[in-house]
Amino acid sequence: MQSHDKNLFPVHHEILNRKEKEELLNQKSVVLWLTGLSGAGKTTLAKYLEQELFSRGYLTQVLDGDNIRTGINSNLGFSDADRHENIRRIAEISKLFLQCGIITINCFISPTDDIRETARAIIGKDDFIEVFVNAPLTVCEERDTKGLYSKARRGEIKEFTGITSPFENPRHADIEIRTDLLSIDESVSKILTFVLPRIEPANS
Repeated sequence: MQSHDKNLFPVHHEILNRKEKEELLNQKSVVLWLTGLSGAGKTTLAKYLEQELFSRGYLTQVLDGDNIRTGINSNLGFSDADRHENIRRIAEISKLFLQCGIITINCFISPTDDIRETARAIIGKDDFIEVFVNAPLTVCEERDTKGLYSKARRGEIKEFTGITSPFENPRHADIEIRTDLLSIDESVSKILTFVLPRIEPANS
């Protein structure tokens, strides 16, 4: 059979670039990486933040366990190797959204500096905003409507962050949100104050 490869030509130079897509969307894309213990409030903050950005005309995408662990990463567990692979895939997906000009809001425990640095390296430090969603373990346990912490303390869930698996507080977070001290509105406002100058188009 005759190969048709001779009819295929690289067209990378013809593909629309990030800047052109950002101009179309009238925004600059970044990746907001919300890290913190289960129950700290990452997904809740992301939802309210997305609504606020949407009301201001910004296009966003929230990534969390609901749309990642049940889909593209459904084959991964919670071993150290699987946690790293989970974050690696999320970072690569985020990078694709970034190149499309979309503001990506990620909500993942990402418990170690090493894991977070892996994400930062893939996405690029200039486009990576680390948000430490911080609440004491006791508060996170009080908020635990699914009873995950109780199951972990009874030994029913292995390698649960904060109980049988460590969480390393970020050393270089761009923003820290104490959700035990701030309301949702105050938390979102603090993030917006930092983020808006980064995502506003140059001609605004």
